[in-house]
This record gives sequence, structure tokens and C-alpha cells, in this order.
Amino acid sequence: MTGLIFDFNGTLFADADKQEIAWRQFAQNYAKKELSDQEFDDHVHGQNAELTLNYLFERVLSQKEIDEFSEQKEVIYRELCVSDAKNFHLLRGAPAFLDELQARHVPMTIATASAQKNVEFFFDAFNLTKWFNIEDVVFDDGTMKSKPDPDPFLKAAAKLHLPSSNTIIFEDSPSGFAAAEAAGAKRIVGIVTGNRSTLEADSRLDLILDDYQKLSGRMIDQLLY
Repeated sequence: MTGLIFDFNGTLFADADKQEIAWRQFAQNYAKKELSDQEFDDHVHGQNAELTLNYLFERVLSQKEIDEFSEQKEVIYRELCVSDAKNFHLLRGAPAFLDELQARHVPMTIATASAQKNVEFFFDAFNLTKWFNIEDVVFDDGTMKSKPDPDPFLKAAAKLHLPSSNTIIFEDSPSGFAAAEAAGAKRIVGIVTGNRSTLEADSRLDLILDDYQKLSGRMIDQLLY
């Protein structure tokens, strides 16, 4: 049996702009720092909150500080999501794709660097309980290792009671692709969130998608089998 693991942010929900705005606002307001594009790529994209925050404040923060600062950033992020009602939806074609997987009884879950409050926020906003069991979602609980470590995907595979070699991982970032490869995923699907040519040059990817609209039944068969 093959299972699917989705990295939620950027993979099922296009939120790169809001993540960037939220982190930049937080960095300015709380760490008095303006992040360059290179810093953003190196210390924010694909990283868990602990690593990013330690970088911003230039010291190792306590768990209490990490929890409090993380929530301050996420408050900014969630407000940005809600205020942009036009774009506050799953990627095009995603609901139909998830419906098809569910009809085929394909096990699936989410492995995200988001914290629990954001996971609950997404479940409420997008009615994710229609397709996913929130108890099976792997999120940043303070113990999860950051990508490119395979830890998030190994934990997600365990939630599905499958070896990671029997999973197909949907990702959108280079660190995520590296984590999926390190986890020994059966296939890696790249979702385009920036420059498509970057993904096209990445030999680790078995399939590249802009969204889920053009995923035919035949393509799903090829993915799963």
C-alpha cells in the first residue's frame, strides 16, 4: 500500500507571500532586524521556528521564549490569511484530488513545520477533517527536527503505519526535497511556488505540478503504482 504525505504550506495552501510578510514584520518589530532575501532563503524557508528565531535573536532561546515568539509571528500570519479572503483557499484542484484519494482509500496525512495552533486554524478554515485525521498530522511540537532532516516524514509515515519507502511526498522547497529523499520516499512531487525552472532542474523530483487541476486518473495511477 502507498500513502501520501503533504507538506501543507506552499503545497496545499499557497501562502509564501504571507509567511514572508509575517516573518519580516516580526523580525522588524521584535528583533529589530531587516531580513535580506538571502537570509530569508538560508534561515527561514524550510526551517522550523526555533532555528529561525535563534538566528534572529543571535542566541539560543529558551523553550518558553520560542513558544511565545513563535505565537507572536503566527498571530501576524493568521491575520494576513484571514484578511486576504480572495486567496484564502486550498490550491486549485486540491479538493477534487483529495476526494479522489479518499475514494480510493489511499492513506494520507500532513507533515508541517507549523505549530499546533496553525494546524487547528487550517483544519477549521479548510474543513480538512473531510480528508485528514488531525491526530495523524505531524507538526512542530518543539521536538521535531527541521528539514532537511527526514524526521517529519519518518514520523508521518509511522502515523500511516507504513514504511517511508511506501510514501509519496508532496513538497515545495529544496530543504523539503532533501528531507523526502533522506526519508527514502517512493516518489517526490514538487509543487511550484517560485521559479519553475529550479524544480525542473532538480533530479530528485518525479513530478512537478503548478496545482492539482490537471491530475488525471491515469496520472494518479502512475503515482500510486
